[in-house]
Amino acid sequence: MVTTVPGAKTNNDLVMAKTCGRNKQPISRFLILSYQTHDKYWRLDKIPFSSSSASDFISYQFGFTCFSSVTMSTIENEVTFRKQAEVSQTLEAQFRSSSTDFILITDHRTSKYKSLEQLEAAKQEEEPKPSCCSNYVRNTFRMKTLKKRLPIISWLPKYNRSDAIGDIIAGFTVGLTVIPQGLAYSGVVGLPAESGLYGSFLGCFVYVLLGTCKDNTIGSTAVASLMTFQFAQGSWARSVLLTFLTGIIEILMAVFKLGCLVEFVSGPVSAGFTSAVSLIVLTSQMKYILGVNAEGASFLQSWMSMIRDIRNIRIWDSCLGFGCLALLLLIRSLCRIRIGPKEKSQRSRLQCVLNEVIKFVGVTRNASIVIGATLVAMYLEGNGSNPFRLTGYIPPGLPTVSLPQFSIEAQPGNATAGIPEVPAESFFEMVQSLGYGLIIVPIIALLENVSVCKAFAKDKQIDISQELFATGVANVANSLVHGYRSNGGLARSAVNNASGCRTNMSNLYIGIIVVLSISFLTEYFFFIPKAVLAAIIISAVVFQLQYQIVMPMWRSKRSDLVPGVLAFVTCLVLPLEIGITVAIGANQLYILYHSARPKVTLEQLETEHGIKFIKITPDRCLIFPSVEFVRNMVLKFGSKTTLPVVIDCTYIYAADFTAAKVISSMVDDFRRRQQKIIFFNLKPSVVSIFEGLKVKLVLCYNTHALNLELLPNATENLSRSVDSLDNIENGNGIENECVSMTSTSTLSVAKL
Repeated sequence: MVTTVPGAKTNNDLVMAKTCGRNKQPISRFLILSYQTHDKYWRLDKIPFSSSSASDFISYQFGFTCFSSVTMSTIENEVTFRKQAEVSQTLEAQFRSSSTDFILITDHRTSKYKSLEQLEAAKQEEEPKPSCCSNYVRNTFRMKTLKKRLPIISWLPKYNRSDAIGDIIAGFTVGLTVIPQGLAYSGVVGLPAESGLYGSFLGCFVYVLLGTCKDNTIGSTAVASLMTFQFAQGSWARSVLLTFLTGIIEILMAVFKLGCLVEFVSGPVSAGFTSAVSLIVLTSQMKYILGVNAEGASFLQSWMSMIRDIRNIRIWDSCLGFGCLALLLLIRSLCRIRIGPKEKSQRSRLQCVLNEVIKFVGVTRNASIVIGATLVAMYLEGNGSNPFRLTGYIPPGLPTVSLPQFSIEAQPGNATAGIPEVPAESFFEMVQSLGYGLIIVPIIALLENVSVCKAFAKDKQIDISQELFATGVANVANSLVHGYRSNGGLARSAVNNASGCRTNMSNLYIGIIVVLSISFLTEYFFFIPKAVLAAIIISAVVFQLQYQIVMPMWRSKRSDLVPGVLAFVTCLVLPLEIGITVAIGANQLYILYHSARPKVTLEQLETEHGIKFIKITPDRCLIFPSVEFVRNMVLKFGSKTTLPVVIDCTYIYAADFTAAKVISSMVDDFRRRQQKIIFFNLKPSVVSIFEGLKVKLVLCYNTHALNLELLPNATENLSRSVDSLDNIENGNGIENECVSMTSTSTLSVAKL
């Protein structure tokens, strides 16, 4: 009888076939594999084997690819395999990547039998299933889902004293960095200094609950500040509305799992964009150091404006700014020095103390410079001889919690005081002014946050959707206290990591430090020189220039420099939002062109029977940009000879409707010329696409089957095989001792 294998699985599934014998004597048998899927019948050939025991179990490994749930109306011609003493491996090496051991010839036959698994599946389909909403609710309130969406549940029960000490030290250290950075980045956005502080504490509290990376800190960054300025144009109401709306969009992106959008921004484009942003931010801060006016929407326009106004340079601000910048860079270099042996265990106590002091001075250099410059400015201001431009008045106390303004009321200007008139804007007009910044800002923010998480993830997996959700909720919270956009900052997170943070709780202490400073120290912020804040920003963004990747990229793949250089140049010359859009679009066109021009190799081979054929191998999938190119190449090679054409489809892992139509016309062209065309190792998932158009293909899945198909009488063998299927399905004409099974080893190959 013939045993039908119910429900074949994917690669490397093992099926146990029990042999039946008498008196436990060695006997020779044939294994016959037949398989039914959906309503199609698969017949594979006899395979000789011998067993020494009636109770032996023979394990055979399936060799076909992606075999589950595929409807294919194809069968293999019935041939008895003969054992060969010597087998040449020459042609087999040409198809080394092939993974299956049978030939499928399309005849669109349907079996009247169904497997047990198909019957069980049909029975389950008849049973009532729970609704989609009930499944969603049940999955949402599982403990596993809650821990994933609220990560604090996982690590808070394990929180101990050592974790608290490490987080307090890290939070205090980073807090001293966040305060001057918040004040400084407000100048990049064109807003009052307090706006940067308002956006630096509530987001930290949210990230404690929802964040997944313990080293990541939420606050003002160069990229977020510059993007906010580009789209809000220095309006506080539009900046807060941008923060609110982009936060909502990030939450929706997390719900619909659109974090994959960041994968469409390549590494070269990201590096070029980041480098351009660092130069633009550096340029925007030079006006505070030089004391000149800088106008313009792009990098070149700003420099041209400053050069025209260079005669109004402020010497004292320039000296203070450049001096603080040099001191910051010097301290940053000195903090890398370590006293004593490299191994901590071999250092004396004095050496350990000195190293900790150097490390502390290095990570708190921003706060130290600000405190020193503020004391000097307070002394000079008290004597009435202050030559520096100061930050000015900052309102004390925490901001009130309220929704952002969804409209702007008209306000008259004051020409004497230099205050321009503010026209009225409705909500839709405000959204229209923000434009496609509502899309670009979340994507760039996601790119920045993911880069921070990857830098400190080590071997841990990054949950991009959860990071999107955490950042979105954090920015919605920031908008409620009139703060502007905040992201995870790499430099600030590096300080957090170096300071010994243990959990996300360090963000809580960072937020507490900022809250205390807003509540009690705003009167002293009045005396902070603007040149010092500008020097802090420049010292941070100058290291974001991605010049170090140019040489590795040049040695690896030089063509990747093109999108990177394009992103860098366009973001400098054009407004930032236009530059990044052009760079991303050009990079996608480059990818599409690459996919539309696959590499096609041509080889002329010969079987062991002396039959020559042409082997054509495309190196990627068949989709609408590339299928016409592949068709022209196949027709070009095939029209020059009457030899059979074998298309090696090992690398064709996907196709679409357009490809199916083009392949159908190509097969018809070969049929009209009465020239054979055979598809070798075509994935069943791709075959199912072609079957939708009723394309009749000749498919081979091993070199033995290819030899048979290339023979002149291949059609006759096929017809005889088809006629014998009815008997096989009924179980007639087959020895009772046979079982249906196949092995992964190739039984017959051709030679070159």
